[in-house]
Amino acid sequence: MMRAARAGALLLLLVALGCRREKSAHEAAHAEDEGWAVTAWGERYEVFPECDPLIAGAAATCNAHVTVLEGFKPLVSGAVSVVLRGAGPEQVFRQDHAKRDGIFAVELRPATEGPFDLLFRIEGPAGMEEIPGGRVQVGSAASPGGWAGERAPAPADAVPFLKEQQWKTGFATAPVAEGSLDESVSGPGRVTPAAGGEVALTATFDATVASRPWPYAGLDVKKGAVVFRLQPRVGGRSLPELRAESESLEAETATARRRVERLTELLRSEATSAAELERAQASLAGLEARLRSARQGAGGGREGGATAGDGFAVAAPWAGRVAAVSVTPGQTVTAGAPLGRLVKLRPLWIVLALRPEDAAKVREAPSGLLLRRPGSAETLRLDGKEVRVVSRSPEIDPRTASIDLIVEIDRSAADLAIGSGVEADLLLGGAKRGIVIPTSALVDDAGVLVAYVQLEGESFARREVKVLARQGDRALVEGLRPGERLVITGGGAIRRAALLSSGAPEGHVH
Repeated sequence: MMRAARAGALLLLLVALGCRREKSAHEAAHAEDEGWAVTAWGERYEVFPECDPLIAGAAATCNAHVTVLEGFKPLVSGAVSVVLRGAGPEQVFRQDHAKRDGIFAVELRPATEGPFDLLFRIEGPAGMEEIPGGRVQVGSAASPGGWAGERAPAPADAVPFLKEQQWKTGFATAPVAEGSLDESVSGPGRVTPAAGGEVALTATFDATVASRPWPYAGLDVKKGAVVFRLQPRVGGRSLPELRAESESLEAETATARRRVERLTELLRSEATSAAELERAQASLAGLEARLRSARQGAGGGREGGATAGDGFAVAAPWAGRVAAVSVTPGQTVTAGAPLGRLVKLRPLWIVLALRPEDAAKVREAPSGLLLRRPGSAETLRLDGKEVRVVSRSPEIDPRTASIDLIVEIDRSAADLAIGSGVEADLLLGGAKRGIVIPTSALVDDAGVLVAYVQLEGESFARREVKVLARQGDRALVEGLRPGERLVITGGGAIRRAALLSSGAPEGHVH
């Protein structure tokens, strides 16, 4: 981190030295007149030209820095024309190639002296746009001209931030405008299924869980679909075990019965003893008793459900999604043991923890709801038709000193994961008007909230702001004026540049 910081500081120093050398050369070439610059914004482009003095009949270079406002990137391919409109024919000076990404060196050679309306005609991937640039005065060699519009003096603490820096970092501006924020109450919340939208599937008797079908978390199931199958257990043994034992005993009993029949015939011819026949008959009687018991156990599973071969089906009571599976295939479970959990995807409940004084403000149907999800910069906005207040707790939670307010929203678990935490603003109507800006424009400057406004293409001013209200990704503030150009993305980079380049000169290498 230290090495990266030193590298950044060194790079900034080299740029500053280059800027000083360029400015010195510029000052030497124009000892009396230092040229002019202006910044103009359109719907698609921003133009920041740095131009030589305007002299009738003489060439003047105008380095036009063009930013594509969608994405705030330099214009790489296209054409830039500088247009002078006056009493005579329109004078158009065009450049079809960028000398560097975003910089078009347009050569102007005004034909006559006098005042002119300045216009920039930009052609690029975003389309063609004509952007007014104010008034200019074309002079003579004795009295060179330049931009003639009114310009407020730059503040002493203006912060330079070059176009090259703007284009290489996350950066965006927008005009400051008045707006409104609804009255609202805010607090943390958690996403839960709606009432009756969660069910635990359990074993109704001692059983073994069959391996087919086998559910998994995230599986969508229809109403009545089989989620689990259970094989009943008798005397600690499963039906498959009892069936196998019954089949084995049937074979043993058949063999024992044939032996008894043979011994009976042999005894008649005095080829065997009566004791041998008695032992064979006793063995047959024991096998028959065991066979009856095994058949009873295996046949008992046929009562009240599917056949023992199919097992007992545990079905979904309604359409939903499997949230959890608590068992493994072949696992032995007792009656009442949890098998898995099923949830409905829509609607959802948001349980908000509100301060008691805020909870008391919720008296009517809300006009909307704003939700900010962890790890996401976007705010989920719901209008009043998608939101319904379900209930308010009658008591204060002693652990959090808050009151739970349950809000139902017409959204799916695909939009908001059940169990996730959110920051919520419940809109109550009753708008507050004033300057409304994106919260991304706010910068913490050593504990003081500030924002940056763009004075010119590469010059910015720091403004302390007071936040009157926040709502999602917007804030109602004091300290800004309508019409100013506000840095809505990249204010932190300007602050760092100001700290690293305190006293850095203006201008840069072309």
